[in-house]
Amino acid sequence: MNIVIVEDDPKIASFVSRGLKAEGYATTVIADGETAMRAVPAMGEDVDLVLLDIGLPGKDGKAVLAHWRAEKFSKPVIILTARNEISEKVKGLNAGATDYVTKPFSFDELLARVRAAMRGFESTSLTNLEVADISFDLLTKVAFRGGKRIELAQREWALLELFMRNPHQVLSRIQILNHVWDYSFDPGSNIVDVYVGYLRKKINISNHEPLIQTVRGAGYRFIPPSSPWS
Repeated sequence: MNIVIVEDDPKIASFVSRGLKAEGYATTVIADGETAMRAVPAMGEDVDLVLLDIGLPGKDGKAVLAHWRAEKFSKPVIILTARNEISEKVKGLNAGATDYVTKPFSFDELLARVRAAMRGFESTSLTNLEVADISFDLLTKVAFRGGKRIELAQREWALLELFMRNPHQVLSRIQILNHVWDYSFDPGSNIVDVYVGYLRKKINISNHEPLIQTVRGAGYRFIPPSSPWS
């Protein structure tokens, strides 16, 4: 998942970017409003959420957000700003913000708000994931490949959903463990490798290319068939 950080303070942008990358997100940093106003909608499905500062050079963040919403850009946008007055929060939310976080902020709080915004967006948008020749119904938790129905156990469908939401991205075993299991699970366990093996057997059906690639020393990557990455 790619999060765009629109922030002109390089220290804040670097701090947020490093923290999000450590949690498994990809990030794109933009430092001024004019560039953000044009670039973010053009990214389309390559952006999943935007963190937007208000006091930007070139174009005020609220004006940028209002332009995005007028252009039907519907992805979640969380405002980051030092302006903590109630009237400013109301203006930001009325302009189309999903949430509003005031500076200074703790990264843990920001991360929680990012995840909440993602969940809220997902629950009102796609109910089916499709990557190349495989589809996954998020409601029934059933996958199909080549017209064949694939029954999945709970951990297997959680793992498949994680891979399909992050095609091409190398996911470390720790990242997978934290998303599919929880932070208290023994990081020395081979449970990730075991369940990746289970999932591979189910989705790698006859006459179809393999989907999951082992990246030696790094983790796993979901490679759609006929991808230039494979």
